[in-house]
Amino acid sequence: MNYEIIDLNDEQIENLETKLDEYDRNHINYKIDGNISIGVLFDGKIIAGVNACMTAYKILYVSTVYVDEEYRDMGIGRKLMETVEEKALNLGVNMIRLDTFGWQGVEFYKKLGYEQVGSYMNETDGFSEYFFLKKI
Repeated sequence: MNYEIIDLNDEQIENLETKLDEYDRNHINYKIDGNISIGVLFDGKIIAGVNACMTAYKILYVSTVYVDEEYRDMGIGRKLMETVEEKALNLGVNMIRLDTFGWQGVEFYKKLGYEQVGSYMNETDGFSEYFFLKKI
């Protein structure tokens, strides 16, 4: 077999993603659709927010959670995550997954009932990453 590795253009990437979606339909027999993007507005300014999207097997992946530093430890992050969980149930979600770096929200997610299911330490670059799940 003679082949070469190439850089893909946008059309080629889209084509691969379509093929993967078609393949996945052999294993996932329901529509994967939905996202949750919520924020906290205070004095006309966004001070916090969460962004999440549906993935396979009714799992919601939370990609972004942020609260401005001066508003942390006031319960805003907790309220945002509780709201995400409520909205997730309305989407038919049965599990939420997320990841966080060691300097971000490890203890925060544990306090909210998320189960740490994995982690790794990258000693070369000096960071660690943690993976969490919560069944809802």
